[in-house]
Amino acid sequence: MEDTEIQLLIDASDRLIESVPCDFRRYMADKIDWNEKMLCVKGPKGTGKTTLLLQHVKETFGASSSKAVYFALDHIWFSNHDPIDAIEYFYSHGYTHLFIDEVHHYRDWSRLMKTAADFYPGLHIVYSGSSILKLSAAQADLSRRQLVYCLKGLSFREFLAYEGVARFETVALEDLLANHRRIAADICKEVKVLPLFSRYLKEGYYPFYKESSGHFAEKLVEVVNSVLNVDLPAVEGVTPPTVLKARRLLMVLAKSCPQQPNMSALYRELETERNMGVRLLEALERAELFAGVDQGPGKLKHLSRPEKIYLGDTNLMNALVAAPDAGALRETFFANQLRAAGHDLKTPAKGDFVVDSRQIFEIGGAGKGFGQIKDVADSYVVNDGVELGIGNKIPLWLFGFLY
Repeated sequence: MEDTEIQLLIDASDRLIESVPCDFRRYMADKIDWNEKMLCVKGPKGTGKTTLLLQHVKETFGASSSKAVYFALDHIWFSNHDPIDAIEYFYSHGYTHLFIDEVHHYRDWSRLMKTAADFYPGLHIVYSGSSILKLSAAQADLSRRQLVYCLKGLSFREFLAYEGVARFETVALEDLLANHRRIAADICKEVKVLPLFSRYLKEGYYPFYKESSGHFAEKLVEVVNSVLNVDLPAVEGVTPPTVLKARRLLMVLAKSCPQQPNMSALYRELETERNMGVRLLEALERAELFAGVDQGPGKLKHLSRPEKIYLGDTNLMNALVAAPDAGALRETFFANQLRAAGHDLKTPAKGDFVVDSRQIFEIGGAGKGFGQIKDVADSYVVNDGVELGIGNKIPLWLFGFLY
């Protein structure tokens, strides 16, 4: 390949790397082992994966590097060039690190990544894409060749930094439980948290809210539509009528979350048989449009009948439901932030959640007390609408500092 042919990709890489801001970095930036030979960074659409890659290139190699290059497979250059030709060119010209974005736009992308891993010794590849369903579908095929990281949306802590309000360190759950009053008091000295927390629940989870010019909810619905109309058929091979059933399923769940679903009745309402219903549920969960919480501890996971179903995050709730229930928003926020921080959630016999098979949490408004979990060991009440807690009563917003 002639140098002039590849120059369009190199110039695009230089421009993007040079222009990416580095004043705010995601929590994942320091958790990734960038020295691995092959890395996959996946996550829901709009969570900032491209920015994460570009920032790492800029901070590690600088712009116009002769060792690292970024390119996306949806670039027009690939309309008449094969991606393997680009990989071959960069490898033969001394590049050691390739950052390949939007890989799912190439039909045989998993085979491409296998070839790159197996036949280019010493070459480091980080790849990503905006279809979490497509990337997850090929994860097993590439398992022995790569490490996989999943980038979540902004935590409440990150939202405050992204807004330029204040920067705080993450808080481990054990420290939060033991010292929540002191930690919350220190934060509240600098920030009026409650109005910012209310805003975060509506539009703070996906970084692209800053670019939405007052139309964040509409753009988030477009993201959902892309998952349903493009990703779901490509991965599951479903027909347009089944896509409509998936849309109905999501809207039914959105309007009634959290719920203990009667799955048989739900499948009948959707006019679909059980196996297809389970496939759709699993696909929507992999896409992080909703999350199922099972019974526990000591109960086996039942994929076709989760104990409770939640939407993936509170921004989705506000975008899909005209007036979401306040209690549902609270529980959804708690579940979302705990899971993103790596904790395991189940539904206990008493209370709303058991975390890591240890602590019991009851979620409620400012006046919520211990009535439902009295005499339960290692139990906590999580209160919305308060700045500070006391004893085993903890403010809800503080759980947004776990990652």
